Amino acid sequence: MSVEPLRDPPGTMPVGFVSHGAPTLALDMDKGADLARWAADLPTPTAVLVVSAHWEATPIVVGAPQRTRIAHDFHGFPAALYRLDYPAPGAPELAARLARELDARIDPTRGWDHGVWVPLRHMYASAEIPVVQVSLPSQSTPARLFEIGRSIAGLRDEHVLILASGGMVHNLRALTAEDRHAPPSWAIEFESWVREVLLARDWDRLIGFRDGAPSLRQAHPTLEHFLPLLFAAGAAADGPRRIRFPIEGFEFGSLSRLTVQFD
Repeated sequence: MSVEPLRDPPGTMPVGFVSHGAPTLALDMDKGADLARWAADLPTPTAVLVVSAHWEATPIVVGAPQRTRIAHDFHGFPAALYRLDYPAPGAPELAARLARELDARIDPTRGWDHGVWVPLRHMYASAEIPVVQVSLPSQSTPARLFEIGRSIAGLRDEHVLILASGGMVHNLRALTAEDRHAPPSWAIEFESWVREVLLARDWDRLIGFRDGAPSLRQAHPTLEHFLPLLFAAGAAADGPRRIRFPIEGFEFGSLSRLTVQFD
């Protein structure tokens, strides 16, 4: 099972993992500027394929091929958030290919959740680049998630940006009300372990994170914000070897902002 390029490759697109933070990131122009700078340093993609922590469906489902209304899938935030839109076009050809190659069905009504449109609102503010979302098959094994990512790596040669959206450390019960609080030791310990494993390209350790990652239960009481990283790593596993972290730091105490670029 693989998605093969259909035309002459213009070069290899990096793969990304973004810690998308709270929905209020959509209104935060200071933190949003970090995403804009990152995107400006990337080649211009022909499309963006996003797997987000906020859409779990096993087996994989491909989201709406055409432009649909975005989902304001959160509650209790400022009214301005609910007035936002992200009117990027859909990617019907890419959606059809993904459905075929991944043996997935298409949900024609599924709008982009905030794990998709919040970071893209800053990365590609003009909303001109086509977007398609695939579900996170969170009931699959980590090894299977990795292999699914690997199976679509051919899209990189068509300048499709494969973007996994989650959170490198994500424990909502441990957040503080203000950004100035230093991150707790367990959050630093877990994030440092991920950095080490990624820089070593030790995919076996990454896939086996349940057995080796320190402070896993504190960093991720549930795993949906970490599992997209397996998808991204699989898509980048057979490519060039450079890995970097264009956005770093913590907010609200323990919420990691760590973003990964696999070149």
